[in-house]
Amino acid sequence: MTVWPIYRGVGAPHDAIVDLPPPPNWRAFDGGPLVPLPADTTDTTAVRRLGAPEYRRSPSELELQLVNAALFLRRPLLITGRPGTGKSTLAYLVAQELKLGPVLRWPVTSRTTLRDGLYRYDPIGRLREENLRKLRGTEIVDDNNTDIGRHVRLGPLGTALLPYERPRVLLIDEIDKSDIDLPNDLLNVFEEGEYEIDELSRLPEEDEIVPVLTADGGAPVDVKSGRVRCRAFPFVVLTSNGERDFPTAFLRRCLRLDLQPPDADQIADIIAAQLGPDAARAAQRHITAFLAKRERAEVTTDQLLNAVYVAMSGGAARSLDDVVSVLLKPLSST
Repeated sequence: MTVWPIYRGVGAPHDAIVDLPPPPNWRAFDGGPLVPLPADTTDTTAVRRLGAPEYRRSPSELELQLVNAALFLRRPLLITGRPGTGKSTLAYLVAQELKLGPVLRWPVTSRTTLRDGLYRYDPIGRLREENLRKLRGTEIVDDNNTDIGRHVRLGPLGTALLPYERPRVLLIDEIDKSDIDLPNDLLNVFEEGEYEIDELSRLPEEDEIVPVLTADGGAPVDVKSGRVRCRAFPFVVLTSNGERDFPTAFLRRCLRLDLQPPDADQIADIIAAQLGPDAARAAQRHITAFLAKRERAEVTTDQLLNAVYVAMSGGAARSLDDVVSVLLKPLSST
């Protein structure tokens, strides 16, 4: 039976992820014991993301093919494109449709390190707690090793690599803003699907199982001997605005998708879906002007949507022409 595609881009949640074939031998992982997906809760970030303008864009055939290839091959998906094309939103669309739980988001800056994504250990907090116990005369059990898990919190990447039965969705946002070493530092984690928590791996054998906190605030999970290994490799989406090149070794381990900006019909559909058909008809001339301007300078669809919204909601500006001239400024000097 043909199971392709798993992700269909239809938006409505379904259980086709259970039909995902086993991974190829070189991408199979055997972490355990299994960790349950977090309970369904209202993900306010997902609600906001899925209400964003780019959510209304219909996925291209290439986009569907590459998302499914990443799911089948258990490989990260590197998405490049202009701001506002829906790079980040794609992660939320996949998580919603395939019912993979809340998206684990890891925003990257120039100071971000691999350790930030894996876990954080708070030795100062642990020392403070120990001192408070001593002041209160509270007995410290097992030489205080059993409480260390309260001061370890897994990061988004570290949580995504827990041994879930279904893959979690991990969004590594704006990887092109990272320090030059981060893409290379990610290689081993992506290849092996595991990592070690140094502070736990040094504990004595009798304290080898330690419950630690997760990035999504769920119930603590047990980590044995300080090692975390995935069962289902996460669906990893890395976004880039194309501001830098990446090492060949990093690119070799990713599938790559270049998202194109929406065309005139798609922009009209976005405006109609968000603001109504009257707004879309009123903006037709400005959509044409916007597309011409986009060829010369960096402007985004949400800028045009903002202008149409202000004009249609009876703002201070007297006409859509006035608002567009004010709000549709290029994002760059070119």
